[in-house]
Amino acid sequence: MILIHPPVVKPCQPPAGIAKLAGVMNHHNVRCTVVDANSEGIASILHSQAVSPFSESLSRGGNVAGDPPDRWTMRARRHLQNNITALTSWSTYGDVNFYKQAVIDVNHVLEMSSPLRNIRLNLSNYLDRGYSPVKSADLIRISEMPERNPFYPYFKKRLFFLLEREQPAVLGFSLNYLSQAMCTFSMVGMVKREYPGVKIVLGGGLVTSWISRPGWTNPFQGFIDEMVAGPGEDTLLSMCGIHRGEDHAIPDYSLLTQGSYLSPGPILPYSASSGCYWNRCSFCPERAEGNPYRPVNVNRVLSDLDTLVAKYEPLLIHLLDNAISPALLEALTVRSPGVPWYGFARISPLLADLQFCMALRRSGCVMLQLGVESGDQRVLDAMGKGFDLGTASNVLNTLKAAGIATYVYLIFGTPSETIEEARKTLDFTVKHASQIDFLNLAIFNLPANSPEGKELERGNFYEGDLTLYRSFKHPKGWERHLVRKFLNGEFRKHPTIAPIVRQSPPLFTSNHAPLFILHRQWRKEFERGKRGYGA
Repeated sequence: MILIHPPVVKPCQPPAGIAKLAGVMNHHNVRCTVVDANSEGIASILHSQAVSPFSESLSRGGNVAGDPPDRWTMRARRHLQNNITALTSWSTYGDVNFYKQAVIDVNHVLEMSSPLRNIRLNLSNYLDRGYSPVKSADLIRISEMPERNPFYPYFKKRLFFLLEREQPAVLGFSLNYLSQAMCTFSMVGMVKREYPGVKIVLGGGLVTSWISRPGWTNPFQGFIDEMVAGPGEDTLLSMCGIHRGEDHAIPDYSLLTQGSYLSPGPILPYSASSGCYWNRCSFCPERAEGNPYRPVNVNRVLSDLDTLVAKYEPLLIHLLDNAISPALLEALTVRSPGVPWYGFARISPLLADLQFCMALRRSGCVMLQLGVESGDQRVLDAMGKGFDLGTASNVLNTLKAAGIATYVYLIFGTPSETIEEARKTLDFTVKHASQIDFLNLAIFNLPANSPEGKELERGNFYEGDLTLYRSFKHPKGWERHLVRKFLNGEFRKHPTIAPIVRQSPPLFTSNHAPLFILHRQWRKEFERGKRGYGA
């Protein structure tokens, strides 16, 4: 079988999902080839832009078809290879302004690469205006014209070569994000046209969310051979006539770490669980979809990390859990993976313990992502967050003292919030600005199948049978346009908060943020004449 990670997601690390599937297939001696079509496809387009001269018929640089490209596009293309090299060079992560310019220019070249003005392609998203990724009929129409997709030359060459060489019975696509939907269906349509006998399987996070919707009926019946909700290992093995036991297989990144990733070294993603151990937050998609919490045994996690670090020598480990469990955090303080790591953690008294956080830092913890969400206790209680603001304050202070960076997530426009509560969040953020390294500011989206949402007056957020969110009439009049006005005009422009907002890496955000922290830490250690991480 061939397993494919389709475009478009941030091309900075290999995909964990198909690495996990590949590990299980290899463990059961099933012949399996994995393809990161995202990183390969983006690299292919960028390479074509770097080596090809400008063509009026192919460039969208001008305002009218046939116009010469503008100065920005010309400059960005001229320096493209240098900028790509910069993003894969360690020194770049010591200069945020130089980094930002490189990212913005590489992204601009990608945006200008399609001859079709309706195509919006960048380093983190793909849209085809006139078609919607949340309408099944549009996805099927997209599949009927794969040549329209700017990745088509890469898809055709790469997939047809593999299909001829491997003669697979199954072609599996890991569809996790809406930004991958259109490219996935373009590839499926291309394969269906030329290799109708190959069985097409769709799985991944987005597919799981679709299937979890109440009243789900498969609109792709007869087109997609099988759609899988949740972990796909058992389904793929059963297609090969194999029953999976309780044995554990380590993820296999062998064919993925060679990809063209825009990072200064290998970043290895690893999931120690699926679902969320807390699972009590209101309006949470995980809870709304009924996804169970499935942790990997802590000793197994530590053993996996030891093996993966020894084999792939990563620069950084990215723990993908919705929230790293307290048991795993404690285990990591005793048995370090030997390289820096980061991930999401819940606000809890455990992280307010200075000795514990210092042990985390010694284990390699470089950054923790924290869902603080609000600076108002009533809003936090309504959201079921399970912590108080005093604990949140202590956690931020303690992590700062321990030398662990924080990437703080705030959400605005929840049904229990008004502008007064939003301003309390502003005050809380200003008060703790020196303990916050990065900020993620989000406007609340209501999950379509959220049980709490039934009490709200709802509408269609996006028109489409595959939409995962609903619009709603805010019970206190704090509508989205007012939230957006507050964030753009008051919150982001506050003189204490604006510098934090500017520090966030564009497009790559939390995926590249720990690299800047690492560079800063290692530079200090070098200046002190130290050798080795954590010395």
